[in-house]
Amino acid sequence: MDEPTGEPGPPEPDTKETAAGGTGMTTGGLARRLGVSPTTLRSWDRRYGLGPAVRADGRHRRWTPQDVAVLEAMCRLTSAGVPPAEAARAAREAATGTVTQERGAAPEAQAPPRSAPPPIASPAALPADDRPSGGGRRSQAAATLPLGDVRQECRGLARAAVRLDAPAVDSQLTSAVQRYGLAVAWEEVMVPTLHAVGRKWASSGDRYVEVEHMLSWHISTVLRRVTPVSRTAVPDSAPGPVVLACVPGEQHTLPLEALNAGLTEHGMPTRMFGAAVPAEALTAAVRRLGPAAVVLWAQARSTASLPLARHVAATQWGVRGARRHPMVVLGGPGWAGRSAQGMLRPPSLNEALSVLTARWESGTAVG
Repeated sequence: MDEPTGEPGPPEPDTKETAAGGTGMTTGGLARRLGVSPTTLRSWDRRYGLGPAVRADGRHRRWTPQDVAVLEAMCRLTSAGVPPAEAARAAREAATGTVTQERGAAPEAQAPPRSAPPPIASPAALPADDRPSGGGRRSQAAATLPLGDVRQECRGLARAAVRLDAPAVDSQLTSAVQRYGLAVAWEEVMVPTLHAVGRKWASSGDRYVEVEHMLSWHISTVLRRVTPVSRTAVPDSAPGPVVLACVPGEQHTLPLEALNAGLTEHGMPTRMFGAAVPAEALTAAVRRLGPAAVVLWAQARSTASLPLARHVAATQWGVRGARRHPMVVLGGPGWAGRSAQGMLRPPSLNEALSVLTARWESGTAVG
């Protein structure tokens, strides 16, 4: 896929942070500070009038502290998903109000200037970003990642991730869960952004690996944060818990973490075993716990082992004459196209929640 024109790129040849006369910061220095490309700054100047107040020798751009404050506000707003045209207008208005207050204050009452807050920057501004996305819910803009038709929140999350802005990533993930609920936030905000980062990584060699790792870590953190802690004792007559495990060799745990959070939210007991659970350990856990269901996650076809799934499904516990075995649920694209008689393969988080909740609430044992 072609690289977006507004993606962060190499700085301009002039690498000096300030002009010789101390009149302001160069475009290259400001671009590095904000985490955007010089092309983006020139585009914002041309399209929205967010240009420097000083141009040394009539040619070179020199950005004053007031200019920088406007652009930092612009970056914060676009990162939150505000269309660039609206963000530019709001940034200018905020800067005008600040300057008016400063000029109106008595000299002796003016406090020393505070250090600027850590900038929150947007890595790109493409022409498509200028158009509102139909009420703000969805956006066609791809920004620096191949997002496609996604919720507006995905754009801000992707920009924060590319910028490696951890506080913004955490804030936007938390806000998405609070606003839409866990299932919608997972399927319509987190997953599309993860997929976009993965596609960008695949098309850019070794670039963006750090973006995927940071985004994955923060998604995991938010999922665990919103997972309720069950302090209610489960009656002895209740079905066993739902066991969640990645098959041997599988390291992708995020989908299971989302399912674990959803099941706990529904009041169901779970046992989360995480990545690459050895077959012997998985079998031992099933015999000890007597689970109502076992969810086996396989992201890759190479890790999806039907013999293992059948072995887990046939694992029994209980007294002779009343032996039981678990319902096995297969999760992940690794199982696609595999024939697994008697095993369920729900296509989404909501479907998995429905299937497992119904099984647990029915209390029906698999004999």
